[in-house]
Amino acid sequence: MVICLYGASSQNIHPDYFTGVEDFGRAMGKRGHTLLFGGGDKGLMGAAARGVKGAEGRVIGVAPRFFNADGILYPACDEFFFTDTMRERKQILEDKADAFVAVPGGIGTFDELFEILTLKQLGRHSKPVALLNLRGYFDPLLAMLEKAMADGFMKEECRTLWAAFDNADALLDYLEQYRGEIGFFKEVDHD
Repeated sequence: MVICLYGASSQNIHPDYFTGVEDFGRAMGKRGHTLLFGGGDKGLMGAAARGVKGAEGRVIGVAPRFFNADGILYPACDEFFFTDTMRERKQILEDKADAFVAVPGGIGTFDELFEILTLKQLGRHSKPVALLNLRGYFDPLLAMLEKAMADGFMKEECRTLWAAFDNADALLDYLEQYRGEIGFFKEVDHD
């Protein structure tokens, strides 16, 4: 399975995040999965890549050409795709992935996560989406999503669009066993 990982490029985070994501990458590699990611050498992207490679797994990077500078991109990718824009990068990640996992991150991670959730809700894909909730990082986000459902901004069915785990093996079990349906958006006949 090709698993797209969205995550931080920051180095200024608690060491437990690095350990948890590198362990997740190692578990992916041991199970024979391929990492597809934004190509970064630093932060949690780099930790995931090091974990996968440490278990002799396959790593595919995708990044815009303007990121191609010393120390930015993970140097041991088995395959690398360069794009002209961030939008093209996201499209390649979406197209090549069999599943999506968000690990802790910032604005870019949230952007990628919410876009892939929106596309799933709209029936544009039926791939699993999961969050690796290390140190309770996603707890406030999950609470906000619950609030949005409680206040009527989202349908209760939206809860089926993602799953959250604090354990790498449980998350990988979920991805491997996933048999979900495509979103629940109903097209309207305008005639």
